[in-house]
Amino acid sequence: MSAREDLAELIRRAETGTAGPPDPRWAALTVDAARARRAAVLMLFGVLDDVPAESGKPLAPADLDVLLLERAHTLGSHPGQVAFPGGGIDRGETPVAAALREAEEETGLDSGGVEVLGTLQDLGLAHSNFLVTPVLGWWHAPSPVRVVDYAESAQVFRIPVRDLLDPDNRVMATVHRAGRTFDSPAFTVNGVVVWGFTGIVLSGLFDQLGWSVPWDRNRLHPMGV
Repeated sequence: MSAREDLAELIRRAETGTAGPPDPRWAALTVDAARARRAAVLMLFGVLDDVPAESGKPLAPADLDVLLLERAHTLGSHPGQVAFPGGGIDRGETPVAAALREAEEETGLDSGGVEVLGTLQDLGLAHSNFLVTPVLGWWHAPSPVRVVDYAESAQVFRIPVRDLLDPDNRVMATVHRAGRTFDSPAFTVNGVVVWGFTGIVLSGLFDQLGWSVPWDRNRLHPMGV
């Protein structure tokens, strides 16, 4: 199947309850749904643009990228972290509408070129008390993207999925807080580290799609936060 068909099939299996158990780290992404704020993110995949993958390994899918952004380093919440476009859901708004609106506001994309394939299970972002709905999209008519507001984002970029899957680019990010150590699957790409919530979600998604390649989970990358 094509990458788009793989993504659409995952949504179909999620909707029918036949997707199988998700990444166990997803189960840890919980908050009190009654008290959490609602948010949505757009996980937007499309045919690789004219910037080729740096990895030369024969990893599948080879002609695919995903849209990400680096949050401004001056933000009070998750500064400098790489994330999917997204944000809070306004009153009366659906998760899909919120994800598309936020993506337009943050990256300048034309949402008319986005085919929404469906939504995945809600995931908790405990640090900021959000219950997040991942919206899976296919970019059938890509449009230019950019940083719309530098007070919010440091950069907006499309990263080849081949580079994310390359075992040489995969590490376990570790953070020490309040005498405890937290770790998460991470990706070292585009001069940044994709870790935390975004790293966990991408890693779990690749596992469920059957795209993941074995990598060394003992390779640690301490995060200075």
